[in-house]
Order: sequence, then C-alpha cells, then structure tokens
Amino acid sequence: MKPSSRPARTPSHALISRAAANPLLRRMLRNSGYLLSANGLATAGSMFQGALAARLIGVEGLGILGLVTDFATNLNRLTSFRMGQLVVRYVGDYGAADDEGRAAAAFKAAGLIEIASSMVAVVLIVLLAPLAATVLAHDPDATPLFMLYGLAILANLMNESATGLLQLNDRFGVLARITVGQSLLTLVLMVLAFASGGGLTEVVLVYTLGKAGGAVATTALALVEARRRWGGGWWRARLPSLGSRWREMARFATSTNLATTITLVTRDSELLWLGLLSDPVQVGYYKIARALAGIVALPVEPMISTTYRETAVEVGHRRWPNVRYLLRSGSLLGGAWSLAAVLGLAVFGPWIIRLVYTAEFLPSYPVLVVMLIGAASVNTFYWNRSLLLLLGIPHYPNWVHGIAGALKILGSILWVPAGGAIAMAGLLSGYFMVTTGVLVRKSMQVLGRAQAAPAGDG
Repeated sequence: MKPSSRPARTPSHALISRAAANPLLRRMLRNSGYLLSANGLATAGSMFQGALAARLIGVEGLGILGLVTDFATNLNRLTSFRMGQLVVRYVGDYGAADDEGRAAAAFKAAGLIEIASSMVAVVLIVLLAPLAATVLAHDPDATPLFMLYGLAILANLMNESATGLLQLNDRFGVLARITVGQSLLTLVLMVLAFASGGGLTEVVLVYTLGKAGGAVATTALALVEARRRWGGGWWRARLPSLGSRWREMARFATSTNLATTITLVTRDSELLWLGLLSDPVQVGYYKIARALAGIVALPVEPMISTTYRETAVEVGHRRWPNVRYLLRSGSLLGGAWSLAAVLGLAVFGPWIIRLVYTAEFLPSYPVLVVMLIGAASVNTFYWNRSLLLLLGIPHYPNWVHGIAGALKILGSILWVPAGGAIAMAGLLSGYFMVTTGVLVRKSMQVLGRAQAAPAGDG
C-alpha cells in the first residue's frame, strides 16, 4: 500500500479544525478574541503605566498605590452581589421565553441593587480611610489618597449590571473597545504626570480618573443597549412583575456575594494582608510580581465570561456533550498557553523586570516564580467554579474556598511577617492548586450524574 502523503495531524491542528467546525467553540473563541485583543493592548499599556509609576514613586510608593487601589476595590466587591452574572442568568432566561417586560424589570432590579451597594461601599471607604492608612500603609498622612480613589467607586455605580447586559447581548466588541479606551486614557494621563514630575498623589489621581472613565463608558453604552432592546421607557418596567422569582434571584445574588467575599478575603487581598503583616516595600515587590503573573491569565480571563455564557445556554437545554466539549476545549487552550507563558516568564523574568521597572525591583523575581506555579493550574481549569454554579450547586465552591482560605489566612499570620512577599506567593499558589483540584473533581462528578439522569429529570 502506498503511504499517505498527508502530514500527521498535531493536537493543535486538531483543535483548530474542531473550532472551525463547531459553532459553539467558534462563537466562544470569537468573543474571547475581542476581549483578548483588548486585554492585550490594555496589558501593554498597563505595563507602560506601571513602569512610569515605578520610576516616579519607587518600590514603597508603588506599594502604597497598590494598597490604596486594592482597599477601595475590595470594599466595593464586599458589598457587591456580582450583578453581571445575575443579569446574564435572569435577563437571559426571560429573553429566551420572549418575556421582554420581565427581562427589563430584572435588569432594572439588578441596577438599583448595585447602585445601593456601591453607595454603601463609598461610605465605608470614607469612614475607614484613616484606619486603612494607619494600619495598612503605616502612614496616617496617606488618608486623603484612600479617599481620593473612592471617587472611582462612585463612578462604578452599576458597572457590573451594565457589563452583564452587554455580554448577554453579545456586545463583546463594545466591551473590548471600552477596555482599550480606558487603558489609553490612563496611559495618557500617566505620561502627563511623568512629564510634570508628579508624585504619589498625582499617580493615584491618574488611576482614579482611568477607572472612573471606563466605568462611566460601560454604564452609558449599556443604557443605550437597554433602550435599543426595550425602548425608551424600559426603566418603567414594574419590579413586582418578577413575582415569585424574587426569592430565587435573592438566593442567587446572596450566593455570588458570599463567593465574592470569600474570594476577596482569601485570594484577592494579598496586598492588604501584606500591608498589615509586613510593610509597603514587600507590597511593592508583590505588586510587580502579580502584574507580570497576570500575563499568564491574559488570554484565559476573557474565556471565563464567554465560556460561562455559552455553557449556560447548553446547560439550560441539557446538551451535556456540548458542555463537555466547551470545557475540554477551553482547558486545552488555557493549558497550552499557560505552559508557554510560565516558561517564558521563568526564563526572561529578571530581564523584563530590569528593563521595565529598573533593577530596584529585581527582588520581585523569586516572588513571580513561586506565583506562576498556582497560576498555571487555575488558568487551565478556569471554569471550575462557574460550572457548579450553573449545575445548581452554588454553595459547594464557597465551602471549598472558605476552608482553604481559612488555612491560607492562618499560614499568612504565621509566615508572612518573616517571609514577606515570597511567603504570600507560596500560600497563594498552594491555595490555587488545592481549590482547583477539588472543584474540578466535584464538577466532573455532578456533570456525570446530570448526563446520566433521564431527560425528564432536573
């Protein structure tokens, strides 16, 4: 028999062929591509901004900047109910049933609740700013900086609900343009601050205006989208029309708020824990390592929202093979990129730090290497929590993250005062690997039972 002249198909070629043939994966990758392009440009701009800020304010100043921004952001998330996910779920449900009146009411409810929670966050920021400056930044004179960045949260009134509506209506291109625009605005302002020889106050002001600009643009375009979909009087939609689903929506929002609270306390507040248990210099090193490690998540992060959207549709129709296909394909893509990015940063990390941030920040490199270990695992299985949310088990991830997070906090209290940023990075990587492993295992078990159940069950 004459041997075939066709070249062997590599795994990457096979995945590309499958993506081209499957409309689900093709749509997911298209929308992820919009956000990836935007995030790539935004990340490049952010690194340039960070380089200018590093040269203006040094390691300690950069640490205080990180404490200021993370304090306000985490307080906002603490009061938040992740209304973006609620909008995708319930506005999407009503839209699929051609009940646009209730769809508008669900969006209106989400927006009003988010506005109230954002106002609470701003009040808390103002009240707690003196304490944060003293305990976290170890400098009471930094109090006005904490208050200043609170203005960005004021502009963030219904950003999550707005983002959810734009995602649901497949306006990922619009979101991508907002991301790029926000990055460009911040970069231009930072260049002006650098050229004028600004200090820490000017740098905080730059980040405040940049974040506020992106939030205002997102909200404005979502309101335009709401008018296009439901007409000019959509905001008059009657909230009582949601009827018995109020209780269900409240449970959903409470669950996502609890999940956010656990996540921000245990995983997303390392800078604040470092400020409390160490000093702003260690915070500065950690901030640089976290920024570089963010490159690993660059193409994966957009896939979280796009996979959630597509998977929600397939779960709703009980098309389990399609669910598995989306998850498997997403993990192959996320894992391949993560491996390449981790190896690249491990090899070229010192050169990048020296070139972008100056040699003063080289102690960030070992922190980065330790952080990359956990980043690779969580990026490969980025869907681990959202799948259980869609399968009707929203509380299990909360328990897993809560228990692992409690152990991580205990470890921080014991080891961070002596180990500083590198100890915090090690604890974060361990947390990522443990929680991801447990949730992926549980997700596959629940998905297997759902797939085996008779079509009428559920």
